[in-house]
Amino acid sequence: MDQQRRVIALGFFDGVHMGHGALLRTVAERARTLDALPCAFTFDRSPTAALTGKAVPLLSGVEDRTALMRALYGVQEVIVAPFGRMRQMDWQDFVAQYLKKELGAVHVVAGHDFHFGYRGQGDPRRLQEKCRELGMGCDVIPKVEIDGTTVSSTYIRALVEEGRMERARWFLGHPHTLSGPVVHGSELGRTLGTPTANLLVPAGVIAPRFGVYASRVVLPDGGVKAAVTNVGFRPTVNNDQRAVTVESWILDYQGILYGQLIRVEFYAHLRPERKFPSVEALRQAILENSRQTRDYFAREQEG
Repeated sequence: MDQQRRVIALGFFDGVHMGHGALLRTVAERARTLDALPCAFTFDRSPTAALTGKAVPLLSGVEDRTALMRALYGVQEVIVAPFGRMRQMDWQDFVAQYLKKELGAVHVVAGHDFHFGYRGQGDPRRLQEKCRELGMGCDVIPKVEIDGTTVSSTYIRALVEEGRMERARWFLGHPHTLSGPVVHGSELGRTLGTPTANLLVPAGVIAPRFGVYASRVVLPDGGVKAAVTNVGFRPTVNNDQRAVTVESWILDYQGILYGQLIRVEFYAHLRPERKFPSVEALRQAILENSRQTRDYFAREQEG
């Protein structure tokens, strides 16, 4: 890698929540002062899952983490490191050889609970001491609390799984998002007059609580539209109870999106998923959800 001077935030950054934001804002400030590139360092997979051997559903994949850090905090480069290599590296080599020599770090920013290197032997105290020895700057950011609750990816995952998107947004500092290419569905929505753009939940990422949400969709051209989004099995029309779908009826939009990248932002859970007695009853429920969605965003705009 070139020897560009870098200020680097260290962490996994799942969901890019308000606690992460404290690190990333510090990186932006230090980078301006030091005339360096504001960067973030993340892993290609969950450290917790790798170390415990247990699946840890994530709030966001690498692409979403990268997009959020760039859009919200002005991070210009996201370094995605293989966790397998990092976990075998001596903690002092991680700082001296990897961060300073390989990446050109002049300043790093870490959270109060950041551990790194072989068997997690590196910790914030050791990081600060080694940086001082090498002539690098180092900030350690204390935990961030909201309303007496520590901001953490674990807590926010529970909120998303419960469908509590408004509280999740408070702790994230932005709506919970899922993004990906639009895939073909059954096209039933088109026959109902409610055509949907369908996404697959990325591998390893949690699906929100099944149900219908007031949402916004960020289109490939950057435009943003309100949408009614269903997460679940579509029990009224789908006999396959394994295929989880994320289907958004984008209000006031007529384009064809197959194969293009979109981002769905979840704002409020409107109702649980349920099986309706007929397709027409389903259609009427979707129309009611569209009215609820328009009302929701009208209130948001007034507030």
